[in-house]
Amino acid sequence: MLTLMLLRHAKSSWDDPAQPDFERPLAKRGKKAAPAVGAALARMGLRPDLVICSGAARAKETLALVLAELGSPTPQVVYDDAVYMAQPEALLARLRRIKADEIGGVPRHVMLVGHNPGLEDLALLLVRDGAAGDLALLAEKFPTGAVAVIAFNAKSWSSVEPGAGRLEHFLSPKRLP
Repeated sequence: MLTLMLLRHAKSSWDDPAQPDFERPLAKRGKKAAPAVGAALARMGLRPDLVICSGAARAKETLALVLAELGSPTPQVVYDDAVYMAQPEALLARLRRIKADEIGGVPRHVMLVGHNPGLEDLALLLVRDGAAGDLALLAEKFPTGAVAVIAFNAKSWSSVEPGAGRLEHFLSPKRLP
Protein backbone atom coordinates (compact mmCIF):
# COMPACT_ATOMS: atom_id res chain seq x y z
CA MET A 1 0.00 0.00 0.00
CA LEU A 2 1.12 3.51 -0.81
CA THR A 3 -0.33 6.63 0.79
CA LEU A 4 -0.30 10.08 -0.79
CA MET A 5 -1.06 13.20 1.21
CA LEU A 6 -1.91 16.15 -1.02
CA LEU A 7 -1.48 19.30 1.08
CA ARG A 8 -2.56 22.63 -0.35
CA HIS A 9 -0.61 25.54 1.11
CA ALA A 10 -2.41 27.45 3.86
CA LYS A 11 -4.00 30.87 3.33
CA SER A 12 -1.50 33.31 1.88
CA SER A 13 -1.15 37.02 2.40
CA TRP A 14 -2.09 39.64 -0.16
CA ASP A 15 -0.88 42.54 2.00
CA ASP A 16 1.68 43.57 -0.61
CA PRO A 17 0.01 43.50 -4.05
CA ALA A 18 3.35 44.27 -5.73
CA GLN A 19 5.00 41.17 -4.25
CA PRO A 20 5.64 38.40 -6.80
CA ASP A 21 3.21 35.50 -6.37
CA PHE A 22 6.02 32.99 -5.80
CA GLU A 23 7.24 35.01 -2.80
CA ARG A 24 3.91 35.57 -1.02
CA PRO A 25 4.04 34.46 2.65
CA LEU A 26 1.26 33.03 4.77
CA ALA A 27 -1.45 35.24 6.19
CA LYS A 28 -2.24 35.15 9.93
CA ARG A 29 -5.08 32.73 9.19
CA GLY A 30 -2.66 30.43 7.36
CA LYS A 31 -0.15 30.56 10.21
CA LYS A 32 -2.90 29.39 12.54
CA ALA A 33 -4.36 26.74 10.22
CA ALA A 34 -1.17 24.93 9.20
CA PRO A 35 -0.21 23.77 12.72
CA ALA A 36 -3.81 22.63 13.31
CA VAL A 37 -3.64 20.49 10.16
CA GLY A 38 -0.27 19.09 11.24
CA ALA A 39 -1.65 18.23 14.68
CA ALA A 40 -4.63 16.47 13.09
CA LEU A 41 -2.33 14.40 10.88
CA ALA A 42 -0.22 13.51 13.94
CA ARG A 43 -3.30 12.38 15.89
CA MET A 44 -4.24 10.15 12.96
CA GLY A 45 -0.75 8.67 12.78
CA LEU A 46 -0.19 10.05 9.27
CA ARG A 47 3.48 10.84 8.73
CA PRO A 48 5.25 11.10 5.38
CA ASP A 49 8.53 9.36 4.57
CA LEU A 50 9.15 11.81 1.75
CA VAL A 51 7.80 15.30 1.08
CA ILE A 52 7.87 16.96 -2.32
CA CYS A 53 7.15 20.65 -1.84
CA SER A 54 6.71 23.58 -4.17
CA GLY A 55 9.46 26.14 -3.83
CA ALA A 56 6.94 28.95 -3.33
CA ALA A 57 7.30 30.76 0.01
CA ARG A 58 3.75 29.98 1.18
CA ALA A 59 4.16 26.25 0.46
CA LYS A 60 7.49 26.07 2.28
CA GLU A 61 6.10 27.98 5.26
CA THR A 62 3.02 25.73 5.40
CA LEU A 63 5.20 22.64 5.34
CA ALA A 64 7.45 23.91 8.14
CA LEU A 65 4.43 24.54 10.39
CA VAL A 66 2.91 21.12 9.61
CA LEU A 67 6.19 19.25 10.15
CA ALA A 68 6.70 20.99 13.52
CA GLU A 69 3.49 19.30 14.70
CA LEU A 70 4.46 15.87 13.35
CA GLY A 71 7.64 15.70 15.42
CA SER A 72 10.50 13.27 14.86
CA PRO A 73 11.66 11.67 12.72
CA THR A 74 11.68 14.41 10.13
CA PRO A 75 10.96 13.12 6.62
CA GLN A 76 13.23 13.81 3.68
CA VAL A 77 12.05 17.02 2.00
CA VAL A 78 12.61 17.81 -1.67
CA TYR A 79 11.82 21.34 -2.83
CA ASP A 80 10.79 21.31 -6.46
CA ASP A 81 9.95 24.57 -8.24
CA ALA A 82 8.25 22.54 -10.99
CA VAL A 83 5.43 21.77 -8.51
CA TYR A 84 4.55 25.48 -8.41
CA MET A 85 1.27 25.89 -10.34
CA ALA A 86 1.82 22.55 -12.13
CA GLN A 87 -0.97 20.83 -14.01
CA PRO A 88 -2.26 17.51 -12.59
CA GLU A 89 -0.55 15.47 -15.32
CA ALA A 90 2.82 17.03 -14.44
CA LEU A 91 2.24 16.35 -10.73
CA LEU A 92 1.36 12.72 -11.45
CA ALA A 93 4.48 12.40 -13.61
CA ARG A 94 6.56 13.76 -10.70
CA LEU A 95 5.04 11.21 -8.32
CA ARG A 96 5.76 8.40 -10.79
CA ARG A 97 9.45 9.40 -10.80
CA ILE A 98 9.83 8.67 -7.07
CA LYS A 99 12.47 6.00 -6.75
CA ALA A 100 13.68 3.91 -3.86
CA ASP A 101 16.99 5.78 -3.70
CA GLU A 102 15.32 9.08 -2.73
CA ILE A 103 15.17 7.90 0.91
CA GLY A 104 17.10 4.64 0.88
CA GLY A 105 14.00 2.53 0.26
CA VAL A 106 10.61 2.89 -1.39
CA PRO A 107 8.80 5.72 0.39
CA ARG A 108 5.40 4.29 1.33
CA HIS A 109 3.94 7.59 2.54
CA VAL A 110 4.49 10.69 0.40
CA MET A 111 3.27 14.23 0.94
CA LEU A 112 2.99 16.61 -2.01
CA VAL A 113 2.68 20.27 -1.00
CA GLY A 114 1.38 22.52 -3.74
CA HIS A 115 -1.23 24.79 -5.20
CA ASN A 116 -4.61 24.88 -6.84
CA PRO A 117 -5.98 24.21 -9.33
CA GLY A 118 -3.39 21.48 -9.99
CA LEU A 119 -3.59 19.81 -6.59
CA GLU A 120 -7.38 19.63 -6.56
CA ASP A 121 -7.45 18.38 -10.13
CA LEU A 122 -4.84 15.73 -9.26
CA ALA A 123 -6.92 14.53 -6.31
CA LEU A 124 -10.01 14.24 -8.48
CA LEU A 125 -8.00 12.47 -11.18
CA LEU A 126 -6.58 9.87 -8.78
CA VAL A 127 -9.59 9.06 -6.60
CA ARG A 128 -12.09 6.38 -7.60
CA ASP A 129 -13.88 5.90 -4.25
CA GLY A 130 -13.86 6.72 -0.56
CA ALA A 131 -16.11 7.92 2.21
CA ALA A 132 -19.12 9.57 0.60
CA GLY A 133 -18.92 12.68 2.80
CA ASP A 134 -15.25 13.24 2.09
CA LEU A 135 -15.73 12.62 -1.63
CA ALA A 136 -18.50 15.22 -1.74
CA LEU A 137 -16.36 17.79 0.09
CA LEU A 138 -13.41 17.16 -2.22
CA ALA A 139 -15.60 17.52 -5.29
CA GLU A 140 -16.98 20.80 -3.95
CA LYS A 141 -13.73 22.58 -3.04
CA PHE A 142 -10.10 22.00 -2.04
CA PRO A 143 -9.58 24.95 0.33
CA THR A 144 -6.27 26.39 1.46
CA GLY A 145 -4.66 24.26 4.13
CA ALA A 146 -6.67 21.17 3.19
CA VAL A 147 -5.20 17.67 2.93
CA ALA A 148 -6.48 14.78 0.82
CA VAL A 149 -5.13 11.41 1.96
CA ILE A 150 -5.29 8.88 -0.87
CA ALA A 151 -4.33 5.19 -0.61
CA PHE A 152 -3.19 3.07 -3.54
CA ASN A 153 -2.92 -0.69 -3.78
CA ALA A 154 0.45 -0.43 -5.53
CA LYS A 155 4.05 -1.38 -4.79
CA SER A 156 5.74 1.47 -6.62
CA TRP A 157 4.90 5.07 -7.41
CA SER A 158 5.59 4.42 -11.09
CA SER A 159 2.49 2.19 -11.20
CA VAL A 160 0.05 4.76 -9.74
CA GLU A 161 -2.75 5.34 -12.24
CA PRO A 162 -5.69 7.74 -12.53
CA GLY A 163 -8.78 6.40 -10.79
CA ALA A 164 -6.78 3.88 -8.75
CA GLY A 165 -6.89 5.68 -5.40
CA ARG A 166 -9.19 5.55 -2.42
CA LEU A 167 -9.83 8.78 -0.55
CA GLU A 168 -9.12 7.84 3.06
CA HIS A 169 -9.48 11.31 4.58
CA PHE A 170 -10.17 14.86 3.51
CA LEU A 171 -9.24 17.41 6.16
CA SER A 172 -9.73 21.14 5.95
CA PRO A 173 -8.84 23.72 8.59
CA LYS A 174 -12.45 24.86 9.03
CA ARG A 175 -13.57 21.31 9.84
CA LEU A 176 -10.91 20.67 12.49
CA PRO A 177 -11.72 20.87 16.20
